[in-house]
Amino acid sequence: MSSNGVRVQRVCSTLLVTIDRPQARNSVNAAVAAALAAALDELEADTELRAGVLTGAKGTFSAGTDLKAALNGESPTIPGRGFGGLAEADRTKPLIAAVEGFALGGGLELALACDLIVAAEDATFGLPDVERGPITAGGRVTRLPERVPYHLALEVLLTGEPVSGARAERLGLANRVTAPGEAVAVALGLAEQLARNAPLALAAVKNLVRAADGVPEADLFAVQRKELGILTASADAREGMTAFAERRAPRWTGK
Repeated sequence: MSSNGVRVQRVCSTLLVTIDRPQARNSVNAAVAAALAAALDELEADTELRAGVLTGAKGTFSAGTDLKAALNGESPTIPGRGFGGLAEADRTKPLIAAVEGFALGGGLELALACDLIVAAEDATFGLPDVERGPITAGGRVTRLPERVPYHLALEVLLTGEPVSGARAERLGLANRVTAPGEAVAVALGLAEQLARNAPLALAAVKNLVRAADGVPEADLFAVQRKELGILTASADAREGMTAFAERRAPRWTGK
């Protein structure tokens, strides 16, 4: 389906979400932000969907904020969800960015908001806002230093110089690097690999990783005990052990 500059397609147990405004380099306006938020709601609500892939149409991931729309008073930010309806959204299911072409400014922030990044070797990541003056608050300043070494993050943030997909892998920013045009296919394959795992366990891992950021160890173990209690009591935990004992693939229900 297509709505307000965003296409949504189900591929097996994955929701493929494509920003579809190639005439505007897949930049984000208010309509795109609302449509991305709706797609994430669909991903979260549908128990048959296990993961999502976010990409852009016709060889460009996203050039970030639609400046023309912004000058007309439109906001690409949704209260409580942040830039593009994604940057601050609370999600339990894995989301993978499949980056072809440019992921600039807010486009890079969308990629950083995802859990994994697959990039074409000729993709371009960049934060050129410092060359123009203002910067946005979609997570670049806080998330990039969490993903790559401090001095390298500052180099990208302070110079505005672009980073190729090949270098992004060397920096640890990208999980996989592909030949040009193959990012979506590889991301979908990675999503299906994740889908074979227990959905409650995936959600717990994501929650614990987020909780571990700057939290004292004693508090973190308390969070882990809570998550472990939920997992141990779940039907999926019993199914996983039963499937192992019976030497078959588990049939996850997410319960």
